[in-house]
Amino acid sequence: MFKFTGKILSLTAAALMVSTAVSSAQNLDELIAAAKAEGTLTTVALPHSWCNYGEVISSFKEKYGIEVNELNPDAGSADEIEAIKANKGNTGPQAPDVIDVGYAFGPSAKAEGLTQPYKVSTWDTIPNEVKDPEGHWYGDYYGVLAFMVNTDIVKNVPKDWSDLLKPEYANSVALSGNPLGDNQAILAVQAAGLAAGAASGAPAAEAGLKYFAELNKAGNFVPVTARTGTLAQGATPIVVYWDYNALSGKDELKDNPPVEVVVPASGVIAGVYVQAISAYAPHPNAAKLWMEHLYSDEGQLLWLKGYCHPIRFNDLAKNGKIPQDLLDKMPPAAAYEKAVFPTLEEQAAAKEVISKDWSGVVGANVQ
Repeated sequence: MFKFTGKILSLTAAALMVSTAVSSAQNLDELIAAAKAEGTLTTVALPHSWCNYGEVISSFKEKYGIEVNELNPDAGSADEIEAIKANKGNTGPQAPDVIDVGYAFGPSAKAEGLTQPYKVSTWDTIPNEVKDPEGHWYGDYYGVLAFMVNTDIVKNVPKDWSDLLKPEYANSVALSGNPLGDNQAILAVQAAGLAAGAASGAPAAEAGLKYFAELNKAGNFVPVTARTGTLAQGATPIVVYWDYNALSGKDELKDNPPVEVVVPASGVIAGVYVQAISAYAPHPNAAKLWMEHLYSDEGQLLWLKGYCHPIRFNDLAKNGKIPQDLLDKMPPAAAYEKAVFPTLEEQAAAKEVISKDWSGVVGANVQ
């Protein structure tokens, strides 16, 4: 088991100023009333297939009767931050209320004054290592990077990063984002560096850039933002993807084409994503209620249903709240034994190297 090492409202003033931590049923009722009065929640970068977000969103709408305005589902973490910056004075439909971003983006967004604090009622069950003490951001789920392989096209399924350099994988390997700003892609570069024997952080970033330069020079790298659809079409037969995206994509395709999901033998890197509320959220109470939904037992199990390890996984397991059928659908525990969880400092150092040197070292413009 993983262990961490991180509309104007006509309401009363009390309802408008809901506490930063919901500590009682009465306070929760006040929050629900305030959120319903706002009537809308605006999200960004939440594909329905990612961590079962489709069901997470629909259950929120059904439970509270609040509309969800979904912006740019395929955006990356950097795009989410820019969406807040670009809409600071905008209370219209293009201003996101909440963001779900890579671990390193949480502290940086707080430092730039882009988030506001809120502690959910289950705050104490979120590990301290992955939450801001003031409540500006907190971990939501995690997974490991894996290879999603279209076995209609790729007959010899790669088992490790070094395999991807073989001539048989020409024009086959793609990332699920642009390493200049997408958290998943940035961590993929680091994972390749770890597989080459480099230490986590800047060394892994440097080694990972050299690896992708070699992969590109060999003609194996496909410089497009890959998804389950591009894999199924044969444009990107091998996609470096979060395990939960790959597994949910496999379910979605229903063996058309057949897919194999492989956690590599080395360079297994785990990534924690975090939630935050925009400092400029047009619907702050709906945003807080959204957080309550996500961090409730119900919300956490909906993420697990989408193959994501929810951040409260240990607490739920300890209290016997995880159905066995959900556990049985996950990869075996042994697949995660070598997983490396980079610290915030290591991620920040690696991100700086990769964003600065990707174009010059790798020479591939991911579209």
